[in-house]
Amino acid sequence: MSAVLDNHGHAHDSHDHHAPSGWRRWVYATNHKDIGTLYLLFSFTMLMIGGVLALLIRAELFQPGLQLVNPELFNQLTTMHGLIMVFGAIMPAFVGFANWMIPLQIGASDMAFARMNNFSFWLMIPAALMLVSSFFMPGGAPAAGWTLYAPLTLQMGPSMDAGIFAMHILGASSIMGSINIIVTILNMRAPGMTLMKMPMFAWTWLITAYLLIAVMPVLAGAITMTLTDRHFGTSFFNPAGGGDPVMYQHIFWFFGHPEVYIMILPAFGIISQIVPAFARKKLFGYASMVYATSSIAILSFIVWAHHMFTTGMPVTGQLFFMYATMLISVPTAVKIFNWVATMWRGSMTFETPMLFAVGFIFVFTMGGFTGLILAMAPIDIQLQDTYYVVAHFHYVLVAGSLFSMFAGVYYWLPKWTGVMYSETRGQIHFWASLIFFNITFFPMHFLGLAGMPRRYADYPMQFADFNAIASVGALGFGLAQVYFFLAVVVPAMRGKGAKAPQKPWDGAEGLEWEVPSPAPFHTFENPPKLDATATRVIG
Repeated sequence: MSAVLDNHGHAHDSHDHHAPSGWRRWVYATNHKDIGTLYLLFSFTMLMIGGVLALLIRAELFQPGLQLVNPELFNQLTTMHGLIMVFGAIMPAFVGFANWMIPLQIGASDMAFARMNNFSFWLMIPAALMLVSSFFMPGGAPAAGWTLYAPLTLQMGPSMDAGIFAMHILGASSIMGSINIIVTILNMRAPGMTLMKMPMFAWTWLITAYLLIAVMPVLAGAITMTLTDRHFGTSFFNPAGGGDPVMYQHIFWFFGHPEVYIMILPAFGIISQIVPAFARKKLFGYASMVYATSSIAILSFIVWAHHMFTTGMPVTGQLFFMYATMLISVPTAVKIFNWVATMWRGSMTFETPMLFAVGFIFVFTMGGFTGLILAMAPIDIQLQDTYYVVAHFHYVLVAGSLFSMFAGVYYWLPKWTGVMYSETRGQIHFWASLIFFNITFFPMHFLGLAGMPRRYADYPMQFADFNAIASVGALGFGLAQVYFFLAVVVPAMRGKGAKAPQKPWDGAEGLEWEVPSPAPFHTFENPPKLDATATRVIG
């Protein structure tokens, strides 16, 4: 509830300034900071659930033969791990960052549609419950892979319908969140903040929100066609009725490839805030970063069929998608170059946010290179559906999205909670994450090159050693995230630690550092006026 301001900027009812307390504060939350906190806690919960599924997968693959689960349950684990991590962990976490930081960064009092904001968060709870409970439905969880390819989806039990319904709800939540972010950024910036003076995080989210609105309905269409094929006698994807399972792949990946960038563009934004702060320099090439982000978003719509080189497309099609995919690496490389140039001859210090940012740049670049290798149609045909692909997208999504989120949490946690995290614990978390991540996923490149297919519960003896190493690494990586929650997040939420100054990082710039730590319940009720450089508040 924000106080109503009259023409002179005076609040009419002062009692509205007090934060609501108890369960009502959270259930009826309309404050962007509370909703951001809810999103972040929800996504961490889903990260833990998805992580447990991943550890079950790795435990099964620790050695050849069937250890813990049968192949059918193994397929359910791989499917639900993917769905929960993508739609339950990564996307809501970035929306949580957006809710918390965008109004603070652009000098807005709150998000544009506060009640819709509340609704878009609470929609996620039933969807998540439906996804997780699908394991307990007749026939178990969906086992068609997270891509939900036909014809497998037409043969699944009732949990498939629950999964489709859950995806629809999550998609509606995403679209509402995106509308909110676009309207907030376009209409509620502080006087003097032009679009080209906005923080990079706000820019990347503006572009991401447009991507989401463009592609979520495409996913909705694909899964609705699946639903009608299952229950209403249509034959969109059923060859017996004149349908085509490959058409599903085209529709899905037209959503799926922009979706990959939806999960990485906000990460670019977070890194673009942190690197200049700890290099104590302005971001190198701000305008080129904005244009590169926009180029990535536009190009992401014309590369979808590089996921489909083995479906028998004509050579002309393969060449087009191969070159388009190679082209998208150019704006991505521009961003990497700009971050490195920002650090060049900067006065660098390596607190935990910067460690995660530099770790992100290093490991994400490796993921980018393997993506470039997979863009080559002749190579991709050999590596399709092997562990090489698994290694590639985990380098991009875990070392990309997840590392950037950790960087963002450490960077903004003092502003959120008012206390400083323990630097030692942060560094332990970083080094454990980086080392165990590489122990887990680097061997998968070799497994894939040697021909080990993904989504298999068993494998021949020659793949045993690398799989054992990967499984040990996965356990270490999982424990590092539990350590992060217990040793960093919980103490900060309880207010334990040194009191955070208003601006804990001396190189940090932006409006979020102009408010006290912790950020008060209501901020910027009178919009701040910016000076010509748009970094300082006047008066």
